[in-house]
Amino acid sequence: MQINGLELNVQQSGSGQPLVLLHGLSSDITAMQPQIDAFSEQFHVIALDSRGHGRSDRPAEYTLQDHISDVIGVMDALDLPTVFLMGSSMGSYVAQGVATRQPQRVSKLVLVTPKASGQTSSSARLLAQHAAELEGRSPEEVQAFLADKLFAPTTSTEIKAMMAESMQQHAQAGLTLTPAQYLAANRALEGFDFRDVLPQVTAKTLILSGRFDPLNSVQDGEEIARLIPDARLEVLEYSGHLPNIEEPERLHQLVLDFLRE
Repeated sequence: MQINGLELNVQQSGSGQPLVLLHGLSSDITAMQPQIDAFSEQFHVIALDSRGHGRSDRPAEYTLQDHISDVIGVMDALDLPTVFLMGSSMGSYVAQGVATRQPQRVSKLVLVTPKASGQTSSSARLLAQHAAELEGRSPEEVQAFLADKLFAPTTSTEIKAMMAESMQQHAQAGLTLTPAQYLAANRALEGFDFRDVLPQVTAKTLILSGRFDPLNSVQDGEEIARLIPDARLEVLEYSGHLPNIEEPERLHQLVLDFLRE
């Protein structure tokens, strides 16, 4: 779709109430496929590759506000006056932006492993903490290091192996960001803060945080739950930053129950 002067890759499936899905940093639609499959049985699922990611155009520079405008642009182009909106990690920041900029258009909001503010992306902060041991490593090795850190201590080696294989397939499909593209994606998340406007959210809101998330903690989720009126927080006790991989059945059930309420 041509949105805000760029070509965005958008995937639609299912029918019913529209549910927009937003992925995390350096990810894309392919990572959301299990959620697309689970939710499209009951909803009209619209998933998009954010600008700079996946099969969407990758401009040299952009901002979090651009991501927010793109989602609203897709909603406008598809003539969707109101939607359910679900975002994970970076996608949760974009979702907060949409739900505060046009609150009347989001009736239900699901924020997975979110935070309300940040001076940098959470990934950049974690990598900076381990800069000495990562010195001299290739971009692929850095990404593998980061991926391993995102899991809970209880996550099985089978799940980690599945994640590694998925990353390899992602690279083979030409979807991995170059170092320059990854830097641009990180810069888009610098210095955002929704805390002052979150009380303006009118959507019924579910927040899902991973107990062992090293990027966006349970405390980050609690902060959002205090700021959004009547928001509900659920903690996934066996997850780090990737509950869609670590506890997919639990994630799907929590979200489906909430959306069907």
